[in-house]
Amino acid sequence: MAENFVESITNMEDDFAQWYTDIVKKAELVDYTGIKGCMVIRPAGYAIWENIQRELDRRFKETGVENCYLPMFIPESLLNKEKDHVEGFAPEVAWVTQGGGETLQEKMCVRPTSETLFCDFYSHIVHSYRDLPKIYNQWCSVVRWEKTTRPFLRSMEFLWQEGHTIHATAEEAQARTEQMLNLYADFCEEFLAIPMVRGRKTDKEKFAGAEATYTIEALMHDGKALQSGTSHNFGDGFARAFGIQYTDRENKLVYAHQTSWGMTTRMIGAIIMVHGDNSGLVLPPLVAPVQAMIIPIQQKKEGVLDAAYALRDRLAKTTRVKVDDTDKTPGFKFAEQEMRGIPVRIEIGPKDLANNQAVLVRRDTREKLVVSLDEIEVKLAELLKTIQHDMLERARAHRDAHTYTATTMEEMKDIADNKPGFIKAMWCGDRACEDAIKEQVGVTSRCMPFAQEHLADTCVCCGKKAKTLVYWGKAY
Repeated sequence: MAENFVESITNMEDDFAQWYTDIVKKAELVDYTGIKGCMVIRPAGYAIWENIQRELDRRFKETGVENCYLPMFIPESLLNKEKDHVEGFAPEVAWVTQGGGETLQEKMCVRPTSETLFCDFYSHIVHSYRDLPKIYNQWCSVVRWEKTTRPFLRSMEFLWQEGHTIHATAEEAQARTEQMLNLYADFCEEFLAIPMVRGRKTDKEKFAGAEATYTIEALMHDGKALQSGTSHNFGDGFARAFGIQYTDRENKLVYAHQTSWGMTTRMIGAIIMVHGDNSGLVLPPLVAPVQAMIIPIQQKKEGVLDAAYALRDRLAKTTRVKVDDTDKTPGFKFAEQEMRGIPVRIEIGPKDLANNQAVLVRRDTREKLVVSLDEIEVKLAELLKTIQHDMLERARAHRDAHTYTATTMEEMKDIADNKPGFIKAMWCGDRACEDAIKEQVGVTSRCMPFAQEHLADTCVCCGKKAKTLVYWGKAY
């Protein structure tokens, strides 16, 4: 029975895309709908998002962020106010042209992002330097008309948070842009056990309408990159387009400076693709909705279920814990717990009770530990902390082992064709070289990392003087 459960997952080495799809379905994270490109996020998947949301929200508020909510519809005239922005999103916009049986006088788009709405809002409430800064965020969904979709990674509607801030000076806006990018990176590493490369996007890859876009990039198990969070400095471009001026301390009328930053349900896909294995999900303890599953062995024997419930009640004070008291076989329960990625399995049966012990089994390594019931709270807490740490270190080791350097186009092409992962190479800063690398090598610029290295004096593409190190790669 247990074997059949696992055999229903395609081996990741055989077909990574099918392996991913099998996991999101078998672990009951999502289901498909009759609406092409849209997904049902099932309770098991939504519980992960709730934990991500809760922790991010806590970290946001520590930096002075306040939550608000703006409409989901944007009038066409409002969207058209910032030229670069509307051009960047035009192919993905869903339009509403009719309401209540009547043709609308002005068509409205379903928000692909909310910069224009926030700008309109700020133009009404920002008048003086005393009104600044505004550090706002909203939790919502957005719609982007994608041609190719995949659960969590790319769907027509997805959940996210979008922060939008407005400041008196360029320096304040830049500081907030970098602060939120680093907050995202710390969150991913500390909470999701996913190491990040932090850096700036090239002008080609930056957000439509932004002065500068900063990104955190993660490496998936198959060697592809995943943009995991972005933070944008808009300068005063949007403020000029929307007439957002304020009176400064010298009583002069000046334009404000803005930022925006976002993270989405795509991070659930990242968790799957960084930590998962051929038995299913592997969840880092901090984000796992259930951190430990108690599985009673020979549960029909007197005292076993009562002991399992008593143990649950003890552990529930410090851990998210459940008892699997279904009538399935222990083998099936083990496989199901592994599929769902629950970090620790706790086995307790008649022999364990006789010896005042329980068996703790790690999901990530399958290592077994026999623990006295007298100290199980302490031992479980220590184990969960160890698993969280070890998962990050394994992911970091995998990323570092699949990060390569190239100083010529031939080297770069060979790596891209034969060694999936990040490629570090020097770049002159010319868009033509960036385009040529994409065309000839098949990789895109992921970011210009904050942690710069000097690999060569010349650009990997044209041989001219290099300006910056860039991480390149194939990406989702």
